[in-house]
Amino acid sequence: MKATGIVRRIDDLGRVVIPKEIRRTMRIREGDPLEIFTDNDGEVIFKKYSPIGELSNFATQYADVLYKTGGLAVVVCDRDHVVAVSGIPKKELLERRVSPQLEELMEQRKTFVFNASNPSSKLQPVEGVDRYALVAAPIVSVGDVSGVVMYLAGDATTSATDVEVKLVQTAAAFLGKQMEE
Repeated sequence: MKATGIVRRIDDLGRVVIPKEIRRTMRIREGDPLEIFTDNDGEVIFKKYSPIGELSNFATQYADVLYKTGGLAVVVCDRDHVVAVSGIPKKELLERRVSPQLEELMEQRKTFVFNASNPSSKLQPVEGVDRYALVAAPIVSVGDVSGVVMYLAGDATTSATDVEVKLVQTAAAFLGKQMEE
């Protein structure tokens, strides 16, 4: 655990303010759910809650099936990090932060489809990784965007087929339904 040097007092209602700098760095927005952990040493730890993270084993299995079906690398992300990978080494992407471009795409609730006739429309979905999305569809659960499912481009000169788009959209819809139950 890393000390920040910031000290806050608890108010009369038991509230504590998380400083703006920490919220910005950790990408904590108003209304985001936080999990609270305690240990025997008296530490209280706040962690961003990820509903997709709860389904990470299931998402990994689904990604494996999607990879075997479509033959392209599959990535499943929550709103902040990669939670499941199939078709490429997991350590390359797992737990990495999503890019601001992908965050914006999730906010818009749109499916991204790469078009080879417009190579400047590339979407780099994960920070620090030089791979591009071929198709990305948002995972919507109970009206909120929880993450995204995507195929990564194997070759930057090919466009996504209708079948690839439908497979990713179906995976996103299915994971969204699983989170509702």
